Amino acid sequence: MCLRGVRSYFAFSAEQRTGIVILFAIIIVLQSVYFFVDFNETQSVSPNKQKWLAMQSEIDALKESNLKYSAKIYPFNPNFISDYKGYKLGMSVSEIDRLLAYRKENKYVNSAKEFQAVTKVSDSLLNVIAPYFKFPDWVKSKLGNKGYVKYENKPFAKKEILSLLDINGATQEDLVKVYGIGEVISLRIIKLKESLGGFVSMEQMHDVWGLSPEVIANLNSHFKVYALPVVHKIDINNASLKEISQFSYFRYALAKEIVTYRSMNGDIKNVEDLIKIKGFPVEKANIIALYLDF
Repeated sequence: MCLRGVRSYFAFSAEQRTGIVILFAIIIVLQSVYFFVDFNETQSVSPNKQKWLAMQSEIDALKESNLKYSAKIYPFNPNFISDYKGYKLGMSVSEIDRLLAYRKENKYVNSAKEFQAVTKVSDSLLNVIAPYFKFPDWVKSKLGNKGYVKYENKPFAKKEILSLLDINGATQEDLVKVYGIGEVISLRIIKLKESLGGFVSMEQMHDVWGLSPEVIANLNSHFKVYALPVVHKIDINNASLKEISQFSYFRYALAKEIVTYRSMNGDIKNVEDLIKIKGFPVEKANIIALYLDF
């Protein structure tokens, strides 16, 4: 009785048997396709892609080298460290502020030891950055003297000041000896001097494009104007518009204002008349007047 019950589960009709056979046939076909057919498609690779794939090892090597890259530190004068520069060197905010406060008093550090005394940086950080300190040559020569003594607020300290050269007699070789001045800037200084006929004041160094306040201070410690040069003065009341506009301190628009002013008000007699002209650089009036003939 029990066997009959079980056999009833395996009793199929003709249609069911046909369906089972077809199902087994489909399974066998699919298994055969899976085992005997290669599904890895051969992709066509362009020449450019083949070239990049060939360079992959080189690219990987470059990536690895970039991970090991560390920023190179170039020689620098520690007196002129900015906030960003100090941060990149590993200095704390308080250490940078101490240096900036010291510089605001118009004081300079002349050695790594003085730098540490002012900023309070650690010995470990000083050992890393001190080899890159670059001080002016005159500082090195002073520190190299065995009998050197640092004088402060004493009358005879002036004996330590280097003899100054006349800026109007300075050559390019003289200028490039100053820390912060290279071949390009030295040529700009000489060209401005030649166009004016000579400098009448060291304040004119501010008119040379590319000179920072620190470099101008270095120039002032090496050069001065000993005597006013003999220059070809511009007859401001009779010169033509073209002649006036060719002067280094007068652009064409200002030259037109000068011609207009003198045609409406008569001759320009002095500096007071000059500063009444629209667009005239008042802060340079006294210097410009030395190149004019009233």
